[in-house]
Amino acid sequence: MRISDQDYFRSCIAKERQLAQLLGHRQIEECYESVGKLWAGAQALPAWTRDWAACAPLLAQHALSLVFVTPDDATEPDGAEIGQTRVHFSDHPSPDRALMFGIVKEVIRRLEHPHHAAQPLHPLP
Repeated sequence: MRISDQDYFRSCIAKERQLAQLLGHRQIEECYESVGKLWAGAQALPAWTRDWAACAPLLAQHALSLVFVTPDDATEPDGAEIGQTRVHFSDHPSPDRALMFGIVKEVIRRLEHPHHAAQPLHPLP
C-alpha cells in the first residue's frame, strides 16, 4: 500500500535521521530554508534514501547482498532482498527508491543489531 507523497518523503527523512544518529551524528536538524536536507552542525548529511551517490557506498561499506525477487507467475521482479530486509516495489514511488530505502533500512538493522547482521535469509514462501 502506497502512502501519500508527503508521508513517504517524511518517512525517508526519518530513516536518514535514524541512520545519521547510528553513525554518530548528534544534534541533527532540518532547517526550514532547506526542507528535506538534514544537517549535523554545519555539515549537510547525505540523502541516503533519495540519492544513489549517497546510498550506493553503503552497499560496499556494509557488504550487503542485493537479490531481485520475481514471483513464480511473473516475468519482472516485484521487489528485492537486501540482506535480511525485503522491499516491495509497489510500496515505493519507483524500484530505485525502493532499493535505496531498503539499503538504508538494512544498514540501520545491522547497526542496531550487529550480532544478527550475518544471519542467512529464510527461503521465500
